[in-house]
Amino acid sequence: MSKGRIHSIETMGTVDGPGIRYVVFTQGCPMRCIFCHNRDAWDPKGGKEITIEELMQDIKQYLPFYQSSGGGITATGGEPTLQADFVRDLFARAKNDLGLNTAMDTSGFVDIDKVKGLLEVTDLVLLSIKHIDEIKHEEITGVSSRKVFAFMKYLREINKPMWIRYVVIPGLTDSREDVRRLAEFLTEFPNIQIVDILPYHTMGVYKWEAMGLEYPLKGVPAPDKKSVEEIKDIFREYGLKVEL
Repeated sequence: MSKGRIHSIETMGTVDGPGIRYVVFTQGCPMRCIFCHNRDAWDPKGGKEITIEELMQDIKQYLPFYQSSGGGITATGGEPTLQADFVRDLFARAKNDLGLNTAMDTSGFVDIDKVKGLLEVTDLVLLSIKHIDEIKHEEITGVSSRKVFAFMKYLREINKPMWIRYVVIPGLTDSREDVRRLAEFLTEFPNIQIVDILPYHTMGVYKWEAMGLEYPLKGVPAPDKKSVEEIKDIFREYGLKVEL
């Protein structure tokens, strides 16, 4: 697929995979996360249409930064698997023509058969786990977690490197009992390289307001540093490597 629909681009990303990265925010998402900081990326018909060739020409302007830092290209969103063929073709060009590392930042709410080709040209999966508890997961995202955990098991089966992302939200995802359940679950996946603990923030609230929408977590504060450190320590107790 030569064209895709994107929300935005970041040319010097430093938190979406190793090294400095060219980050493509794709348009459209099947989840309805109540803490989403890219609310304007939900609509699959939003954003702008762009060709792979246009992206490749743009990437080449910054190529020395990506190559010298061990970086590459990351597809995020929204949800990049909704445009699996487009991302697959983009990653194939980035790898074959430019020798770049490829990473996909995903919620994991995917149909596995539709992303097998994409995963073949994906070096690293950044998987955002919203909650370990099925009921709480659906309350936060509007969808079941079953697809997410099935996707994780498939990544283990093909030994695809994974970084796990977990957002700490006071009153929603910071229960120490739930965190322990998640940490124990993650020990079953030897392909996990890093668990990235992300403190909840409100920097995307203005996007909800600009769209005339009420932000669901209005009034919820960012977690305090002590709470975040305690949660990181729980993951470390289970032998998981933690990065913030």
